[in-house]
Amino acid sequence: MKLVLTCEHGGNNIPEEYTAIFNNKEALKSHRGYDLGALDVFNYLKPLAAYSNYSETSRLLIELNRSLHHKSLFSEFSNSLTSESKKKIIKDYYLTYRNTVAYEIKKLIKVSHVLHLSIHSFTPVLNHVVRHCDIGILYDPSKPNEKQIALKLKKAIHTINPKWLVRFNYPYLGKADGFTTYLRQQTEKNYSGLEIEINQQFSSKNKMNYQIKEDLYAAIEDIVNTVKV
Repeated sequence: MKLVLTCEHGGNNIPEEYTAIFNNKEALKSHRGYDLGALDVFNYLKPLAAYSNYSETSRLLIELNRSLHHKSLFSEFSNSLTSESKKKIIKDYYLTYRNTVAYEIKKLIKVSHVLHLSIHSFTPVLNHVVRHCDIGILYDPSKPNEKQIALKLKKAIHTINPKWLVRFNYPYLGKADGFTTYLRQQTEKNYSGLEIEINQQFSSKNKMNYQIKEDLYAAIEDIVNTVKV
C-alpha cells in the first residue's frame, strides 16, 4: 500500500491581486482562514508518503475541499469578485492543485493500493458547542476498505497511546462533499481516501502538539506496513 498525503488548508495566504477584498484580517488568522497546525502535522508525516502535496492559499479565497458546484466554494469575501476573476482563481489555484494530486494518485493506483490521508484540523468550539474529540477519522462507511483501515488506524492509535479520544466521522461526515469524495468517484479501485481531523486545542502558534504528531506517525506507519486490502 502506498501512502498519499495532502493538506488542502495549510495556510492563509492571499495572492497580492486579491488582497484588497480581505479587509477582515482577523478572519484570515482564525480557523476560517486555514487549518491551524495542519501543515505542521502534514510535514511531520511526509517521510511516510510516496507522494505528498499541500496548499497554503486561504480557503477564504477558494475552498479546495469542496466541489465546483458547492455554495461555499467562494467565501463571503471572494464571492463578490467578477466571473472572470473567479474563473482565473479556479484555474490557477483550484484545478492546478486538485488535478495534480489526482494525476499522481492515478499513476500510483496502477501499481498499488493507495491510502490517501487528507490532513485537517478543527476548531474545538463551534457555535458555542464544544467538540469532544482529539482526532477524527473520516471515511465512507459504504467502502469496505476505508472502514477496515479506519478501524485499524483507531486501534493502532489507542495501542500506542490510549489517552487520545478518537472518533469516526466526527466532527464531519467522511462521505460529505470533499476532495476524497471526488477522488473516490474518479477511481474505480485501489483507492481509499480518509480525512484526519485534529483538534486545534493541541495547536500553538500554528504548531501541533509533538506527542499527537509522534503517535499519529507511528500508527500510520503501522497501517501502511501491515494492512492488506
